Amino acid sequence: MSDQHDNPIRAEKRRKLHALREQGIAPYPHTFEQKNHAAELRDTFSHLNAGDKLENEKVVLAGRMMTVRDMGKAAFFNLRDQSGSIQVYIRLQDIPEAAKNAFKLTDIGDIVGVSGFIFKTQKGELSVHAHDFQILCKTLEPLPEKYHGLVDVEMKYRLRHLDLIMNEDSRKVFITRSKIISAFRQFLDARGFLEVETPVLQPVYGGAAAHPFSTHHRALDMTLYLKISPEIYLKRLIVGGYEKVYEIATNFRNEGIDRSHNPEFRMLEYYEAYTDYKYQMTQFEEIIAHVATAVTGSTKINYQGKEIDFKPPWRRLTVYDGVREYGGIDPETISDAELFAKLKAFGSEREKPASRGEMIMEVFELVAEKHLWQPTFVLDHPIEISPLTKSHRLKPGLVERFEPFAACMEIGNAYTELNDPEEQLRRLKEQESKRVIDEEAHPLDEDFMHAIDVGMPPTGGVGIGIERIVMILTDQPSIRDIIFFPTMKINR
Repeated sequence: MSDQHDNPIRAEKRRKLHALREQGIAPYPHTFEQKNHAAELRDTFSHLNAGDKLENEKVVLAGRMMTVRDMGKAAFFNLRDQSGSIQVYIRLQDIPEAAKNAFKLTDIGDIVGVSGFIFKTQKGELSVHAHDFQILCKTLEPLPEKYHGLVDVEMKYRLRHLDLIMNEDSRKVFITRSKIISAFRQFLDARGFLEVETPVLQPVYGGAAAHPFSTHHRALDMTLYLKISPEIYLKRLIVGGYEKVYEIATNFRNEGIDRSHNPEFRMLEYYEAYTDYKYQMTQFEEIIAHVATAVTGSTKINYQGKEIDFKPPWRRLTVYDGVREYGGIDPETISDAELFAKLKAFGSEREKPASRGEMIMEVFELVAEKHLWQPTFVLDHPIEISPLTKSHRLKPGLVERFEPFAACMEIGNAYTELNDPEEQLRRLKEQESKRVIDEEAHPLDEDFMHAIDVGMPPTGGVGIGIERIVMILTDQPSIRDIIFFPTMKINR
């Protein structure tokens, strides 16, 4: 931002910046030897009594100055680093002349370095008595007002750096997010899974029913797609001989934005040879219970004022039983015409009938999903909506698939994977024929079909929506609250 656009506060901060330079004080030094953090000092010295001093215990901290109580010849200020905050006491007569001059030209929001010793005030506040002070970054933009903070929700998402500075709860959410992803890794690594990476740019998209983002590669003169799922590539690794693989992938889907959808999102997918969807249902319960306990200490979570208990076993509900229970219709006996009429009555915007399986699934989505607050496996889907899934061994017209739900949100997807080459080719050709009217239908991937022809062992595959798990475990109502930089329209 240029000088001519400075408001009075920015102008004063810029004046101080110039004054620092005139006095030969570097306002942006290259480095600083930070030796301690606020949380570490609190843990180590919490036992001190009021009035105790440890003058031989030198500490060196760096962080952002968040508040200042200036008393003329001395001051208290709050220094915040990544781990938390600690109070600093600075008396001008105790510090070198250059440090004194730097402190006088410091504002709230500036990043500073302090060395000194630990003591506890008479009021019992653990503090650092500074004997040296250094400015590490002279800021020009003022922080939001302390007591009101960043109240504009759109600004909170657009200027996440300010949200993180001003809102301790936001910082904790993203630390928890990192711990959740680590807990997923720990579980799978302990069970012998291999973490892998698959291409972000793909010549053929697949693995999910979704609109892709596309781009053009100039050197190869070809269209490429940002991955909507790593599924096709992970299965090719199973064909190649790896028996347990997983990826925590960033996926991209060119679709709408709402409280549980963002065009760019993280997903955990894992595939395990010689297993089926029944085995993976049990493992899914175990991995979510493990993550919840590792992060919160319990399988019981309070989400938006209501309890969710991830303790296994979870409820099992077939799609057909859900339609019967919540829709009051029998999907096995109702005619197609009656089914379409019921679908319209339940609020569908569909203008004409679709396949029977698609309509049954839409009825379930309209009438049943809103009741699935406690963890529930929705299983045995119609074959028409599951082109990569093995047919059900007992129920013709269905497949061996489950979708886990919690807080009325789908939090994953899993199959007994289809590995019959002729059946897979037939289904993908069927999907290919639908692409004239449905852009989300799977394109035919010749390289994937070659892999299936080479031979894939019986395999169970699982996808988990990382963001939705993070939302639940951090009690956040919107996906935008748990993605550092959610997709937003640029204001011009």
